[in-house]
Amino acid sequence: MSKIGKKKIVVPKDSSVKIEGENVTISGPKGTKKLTINDKIFSSQMTESEFHIKPLEKKIDKKTSILWGTYRSLVNNAVTGVSVGHEKILELNGVGFRANLKGELLNLQIGFSHDVNFKIPKEIKVVVEKQTVIKINGVDKELVAKIAADIKGLKPVEPYKAKGIKERGQFVLRKEGKKK
Repeated sequence: MSKIGKKKIVVPKDSSVKIEGENVTISGPKGTKKLTINDKIFSSQMTESEFHIKPLEKKIDKKTSILWGTYRSLVNNAVTGVSVGHEKILELNGVGFRANLKGELLNLQIGFSHDVNFKIPKEIKVVVEKQTVIKINGVDKELVAKIAADIKGLKPVEPYKAKGIKERGQFVLRKEGKKK
């Protein structure tokens, strides 16, 4: 039995879940998200304000248990995304490091001889605060995390002076510099 799969998903009042065969459509104030659940292995049902996923078989093997927890997490992330939204906050550390929004491009000055332009997808909303703080918002948790990782990959944090782009709360292991 899957510990995560057994948990019920509480659906907020302003969100709704529609089940049509193997397709699950979750809609809320932030947007809509469609998921596909394998209906040969699992059955999904919606009560008043709770969503359940249960395996069809009485005997549950290891693979079914793993998939059960995965599907439950995917649906829970979608419910959270359409009701509240997902957010990542990035910080730029370094002398002269700045970020600006130019339409659907994020313009970054991160210590190179040229500016770096990052194209923002339509599903994602990016806000730049104080030129050194970037907030990434969206409905899809996976896409928000991917965009944050792509931006962090443009200038990873170096261990000596901790210059670069990092996530808020990320711990940077510092190294000691050269000794005389």
